[in-house]
Amino acid sequence: MEADTEFKIQARFEKHDEFVKLQTEILSLDTNPQSSDDDVGRRINLVWNVTNIFAEYQEQSYLLDPFLEELVTPVVDKFKFYARGLTTGRFRLEDLATFDPGQELTAPLTRVSYLLYNYLKFRGHKTIIRFFPHEITDLAMALDFAQALERAQNTSTLWSTRYVALLWISLICMIPFDFSQFDDDGKEGHTAIQIESLAKRSLTNSGIVRESAAILLSRFYVRKDTCSREQEDIFECLGIYQTLCGVVKNSPSGVLSQLIPDFFEAARSLQPSSTLCTNASIRKLRIKLLSRTALRLLPALPRAPLRRGRVLYATNDSEHSMSEDEDRADVPEEIEDVLEELFRAVQDRDTVVRWSAAKSVARISERLPAEFTSQVVDTIVGLFSIHSIAIASLYDMPAIAESTWHGACLSCAELLRRGLIANDRLTGVIDWMIKALYFDIRKGAHSIGSNVRDAASYALWSLPRAYDASTMAPFANKLAKNLVSVSAYDREIHIRRAASAAFQEYVGRTGIFPHGIDVLGKIDFFAVGNRRNAFLVAAPQAAEHEEYRPFLIDHLITTTLRHWDTAMRELGAQSVRKLCELDLPRLGPQCANRVRPLLKMSDPSDVHGGLLALTQLSFRQEAFSFLADIPADMIRSPRNELVTAATCQLIGSSISLKEIMLEGQSSVPHWRTIIDMGLKHRKSTVQEAAASALAEVSKLVDCSAIADLYKSTFIKDFRSGSPMMQQSLARLLGLLDYNSYSHALPEAIDCIVTSVMPSSELRMPDVDARRLCMVSIRLILTALTPQPSRRLSLDHAIRMYNALISGLEDYTTDERGDVGSWVRIASIQGLTSVSLTLLTLARSGVTYTEYIPANLYQKAIGGILKQGVERLDNVRQQAGQSVIRLLSCPVHSNAWKFHGEELFKGLLLSDAAEDGASISHGWQDSSWIFPKAMQFLQVPEYRPVVGSKTESTQRHVRTSLVTYAKKLPVDDVGGGGIYNLQALIGDLVAEAKSNLHLNAKVIPVLQALNVLLEADALETLCDSEDGIKSLQEVLSIVSRGVSKLKSILRIQECMRTLVNLLAIPPISNSCVPRLVDFLTHQYPTVMRLFSATFSEMRAK
Repeated sequence: MEADTEFKIQARFEKHDEFVKLQTEILSLDTNPQSSDDDVGRRINLVWNVTNIFAEYQEQSYLLDPFLEELVTPVVDKFKFYARGLTTGRFRLEDLATFDPGQELTAPLTRVSYLLYNYLKFRGHKTIIRFFPHEITDLAMALDFAQALERAQNTSTLWSTRYVALLWISLICMIPFDFSQFDDDGKEGHTAIQIESLAKRSLTNSGIVRESAAILLSRFYVRKDTCSREQEDIFECLGIYQTLCGVVKNSPSGVLSQLIPDFFEAARSLQPSSTLCTNASIRKLRIKLLSRTALRLLPALPRAPLRRGRVLYATNDSEHSMSEDEDRADVPEEIEDVLEELFRAVQDRDTVVRWSAAKSVARISERLPAEFTSQVVDTIVGLFSIHSIAIASLYDMPAIAESTWHGACLSCAELLRRGLIANDRLTGVIDWMIKALYFDIRKGAHSIGSNVRDAASYALWSLPRAYDASTMAPFANKLAKNLVSVSAYDREIHIRRAASAAFQEYVGRTGIFPHGIDVLGKIDFFAVGNRRNAFLVAAPQAAEHEEYRPFLIDHLITTTLRHWDTAMRELGAQSVRKLCELDLPRLGPQCANRVRPLLKMSDPSDVHGGLLALTQLSFRQEAFSFLADIPADMIRSPRNELVTAATCQLIGSSISLKEIMLEGQSSVPHWRTIIDMGLKHRKSTVQEAAASALAEVSKLVDCSAIADLYKSTFIKDFRSGSPMMQQSLARLLGLLDYNSYSHALPEAIDCIVTSVMPSSELRMPDVDARRLCMVSIRLILTALTPQPSRRLSLDHAIRMYNALISGLEDYTTDERGDVGSWVRIASIQGLTSVSLTLLTLARSGVTYTEYIPANLYQKAIGGILKQGVERLDNVRQQAGQSVIRLLSCPVHSNAWKFHGEELFKGLLLSDAAEDGASISHGWQDSSWIFPKAMQFLQVPEYRPVVGSKTESTQRHVRTSLVTYAKKLPVDDVGGGGIYNLQALIGDLVAEAKSNLHLNAKVIPVLQALNVLLEADALETLCDSEDGIKSLQEVLSIVSRGVSKLKSILRIQECMRTLVNLLAIPPISNSCVPRLVDFLTHQYPTVMRLFSATFSEMRAK
């Protein structure tokens, strides 16, 4: 499932007032504050709040343009104020900045410069730099300021300040004045040297400071008084190329014309074998320098509107003669060398290099004669053929072809966008672009080629922007079908949206696509954003038009069903069904026959896709006979579980009674062998498919015959077989159809029940098998309960209901954790489903209540309530949902109502009217449920033991238990049966005494007692003899057989309880002799723990 997050579309700068207020407050902060930590935090938060507003409007930064001058000017003025104060000695750098990493925003200068940096990043330096002061007199101050920053002890914290300072100097350098007027006597050229040295040193910076240094040098070297300076130092390579690119772009032709050979030499001085060439940014800048220098050798383009289809000149003799004169214009030899470099760069391994080269090819071609441009187009189109010779399909191309095709697509897109491809060449180019729309090469567990498909969509998007409708008309149908296909069925969301955008461009600009506006509304940006929606909603809607339907079906069968991604094949098969439903009698047989050849392929992916499609089309029983086409080895291979599962699914959906009765004479005689193999498979998905297939068979024939067959073979094997085989049996017995043929039902019920009951010798040791048995019990009971008396005996129903209740006590643990929770959740679901079904039936007939006796139902409710206060959130959530459903279900008799029903409704359903969705969800929140769960103790029948091993829930249990206990009376003084503190302690003691051999029961009791003792909630028990007796019983439990205990956790809880009891005077004398048992314990760990616990309690 693909995420479909979109930024909020803004109409105006709504947060202008808030932004101005925050910025004003930042600028008004003191320059040398003696601030508390709270003040420092507030100042940092102010800056981050402004930054968040910048981020919110980043996608629509133009909304701030009307306010930029009023917003930026105060910040720049503040920055200049700090710069002047620092250079005149009014401030020290230590007063304005901090050198501690991570604390930059606590200092005034770095705060302001960081704010300016955000403006520059938000709107670009070309826009923001206009608001900087650019008087000639500012140069000396700006230069001194930048040098002072460079001399700082730790410049890493001043990166934003240095970045802004260098940009400021670069702006001043654009003013036409001579640097010499700032030189001191006898130091001619000193100012220029300072600026140049400062920028060069900054070129070695690895961060954004290098960017501003490159801009400064490019502006510095295009000045008339500095352009002839000899360069003696060696720049860092990135800085050099950035500077030279800026020089070539900004320098006047008169200054640059004599230096063009030098620029070419600088670009070619970097050898391909150099280690610097491994850096993609350097290769990109090298290509940019070559192309910009080459453009200076060609005549500039006239400023005129974009021409549509440049080579459209052969209309009359005079125009043709003019074009020939233009073509005969001399093209410098250097251009051919540059184009050769660009053609190689178009195939570079890095996208940024290919993209830069593609734009360069188009920009140079735009200034070339038409004949030369045609040769460039031939070369670019020829790149597609490099890896396409002697291959059967795009899928057979090598992985290296991705770079070549991507670069060629980008180049074609740039050429098409400028209208540089002749009309008579469009056919070939469009054909290659359509092929590129499906470029997808599998490489291991993934594929490559999404960037090629994206570039092809960009190229086709460019076509209608440069060519008129009459030129595009011959290609309309072909382009429309392919763009709709890619918009609906590509794997990647950005490709689907790119193709949809291209389709929209044609509809809006040319109107040549059939049903264009209608189809566009079905495959728009939002409709194709979700893959499932694109496959199952958008595509069928587009296929309602006959022009698109055959092509979409063909794409599904030839491409999507053979895709390397399993999810794509599954969605493709479902989409085939959706499209066939538009004309089922005609399209159904056609598609089934077209899909059949896929079953004979050697690639398991092709076979799997074919099987999925036939399963969706299995309304034709002939599809069952197609299974004979699949090689038996492919189905039997343990690595082809997808094929095996899909085969079982097809058997279940297409098998007929006739095929079953033919047995060995069936068109697929080995179908039963396939199901048997699927049932024994190690993968759960294959087991489930095989069990479902056999369940479909059981609907057609007497399942008792199947059960008899498996009783002597499978059931025997499963009893002693692997866990996977046990799981398969559990699935199978729950899915068989017992409604028509109930002879096998007693055997199935006996097998399932004996596999899960704790007292059974045949209980399955595998927890997944037991979970699936619980699921099967639920399926059997819900399937038979509509008329239980006809097929289900009372004894069997009660046995299965008891089995579900027993699952609530499954606390199996292994290295995966509390795996027994899987069984408990399945039991909760089963009890809820069966109980609701039977209670609903009981309202129409009293006899149905025999199948769910009131005592068993109340026992089930108590067990579910107990799970509602478990430590696992998902278990509590499931129990909460079940309790709410059962509590809301009307019953025919009071015996089946909740004990204390009004209490439960008041606690759990009181908020239903306000927020019904939150009632069951709140059970996950321990702080919500445990205070309410303490009230459950008022109902004697539902008094679960409170305890938890998870700290996140234990904290809320402790608070809730202590609060509840302190509100209880000591005893039932009035004799009204009110629950009291003595009764609570008595219940805890009774629970522990009855389960002394079970640590899982005793430890939670001891934890609860310790919580109450440590909170002084049991102090009032000392006022009565019965209360003291209860505390003595607690002492007896914790001191009994300490030397024989093996659980360290239980020993620790016992000693904590004993030490807590020492603080109660009436029984403290009885506790002292018991301390010896812990001090002399055989485990040294116990003695050490006792010492630490005793010291801790004394400190409290």
